[in-house]
Amino acid sequence: MFYRQMGRIPHKRHTMFKKDDGSLFREQVMGTRGFSGTQSILYHHHMPTEVVNAALIGSYIPEYEEQKSLKHRLFLTNKTVNKGDALGAREYILGNQDLLIGTASVNEPMKSYYRNGDGDEMLFVHYGSGKLETMFGTLSYRAGDYLIIPIGTIFRMIPDGKEVTKLLFIESFSQITTPRRYRNEYGQLLEHSPFCERDFRGPEILETFDDKGEFEVVTKSRGALHSHILGHHPFDVVGWDGYLYPWAFNVEDFEPITGRVHQPPPVHQTFEGNNFVVCSFVPRLFDYHPEAIPAPYYHSNVNSDELLYYVKGNFMSRKGVQLESITLHPSGIPHGPHPGKTEASIGKKETLELAVMIDTFHPLKVVKSANILEDPDYMFSWVEK
Repeated sequence: MFYRQMGRIPHKRHTMFKKDDGSLFREQVMGTRGFSGTQSILYHHHMPTEVVNAALIGSYIPEYEEQKSLKHRLFLTNKTVNKGDALGAREYILGNQDLLIGTASVNEPMKSYYRNGDGDEMLFVHYGSGKLETMFGTLSYRAGDYLIIPIGTIFRMIPDGKEVTKLLFIESFSQITTPRRYRNEYGQLLEHSPFCERDFRGPEILETFDDKGEFEVVTKSRGALHSHILGHHPFDVVGWDGYLYPWAFNVEDFEPITGRVHQPPPVHQTFEGNNFVVCSFVPRLFDYHPEAIPAPYYHSNVNSDELLYYVKGNFMSRKGVQLESITLHPSGIPHGPHPGKTEASIGKKETLELAVMIDTFHPLKVVKSANILEDPDYMFSWVEK
């Protein structure tokens, strides 16, 4: 991300910054990779270390199924019945040593505050709207938003009214960034990038609370959930500046890259983390070579597993896949268009599909509890009747 400043900060870092009564605001440097990554400096009314109680809640790492036969798989996430706040409603579906993936149907404000101390989070808003309140300020969200929340950020999600917010989420064990090939040596997005800095939204308003009392922050760290009771409101920040903060990008602002013949999946890449990428398949014009086949060719995932989450429209290479579904095409075997989809794409001028793809470079494991969401016949849907 690029430099941003909100609220009040002193002229010089690491110098005295006093309140009206002469006492000091508390400076906090929050950064990644020790002191060599992106960082921000925040100024608090109270010491961010003021914890009056700490307790272990328990492990959050899901239990995975035993190895089964290698096959393509389909999970119908609209069959989940669990609802609640943005933490309690999470349903893990897949994961590995680099990330956890799942969905959540959020219909309540978060009761406690929350931070992920193991890595960044990405929340893709399929539908719904509301607010993401954070220590850096508040972002409003709507359908199509990717919300990127850096490691260690205290936040809570507040959906609008009784409206359900459907999320596809990634809990990463690394930092989530824009693709390196779209940035120059100074970090600025290049002209051939499918988005630019104007498309990103940081916090819109910084609300500061100087309340004393007991406030619970649920912390994910070292594979477990922990309860920390602070002696003050966690959003007591009066100002901050730097390069590390939560931000939003709406998929409608992704400008697709097209060509005369079918373009490979990397042109749809939107974000990357350690050993995974996130891509956005958006409405776009099809290939314009006179003999082009717009549908993708059959291909083998030699080094990666491919996950697709279906958001809107009819995905051009699939049939019989409902919205809110997740397909997993694992490495080791080829995948491609369903029967008839290659021929049907010839001559088509555009697609109105919308889907999120996650490619991982270590195999994904299926969470045991996700078995009840699975369509067991998906592997055989390429058999022509």
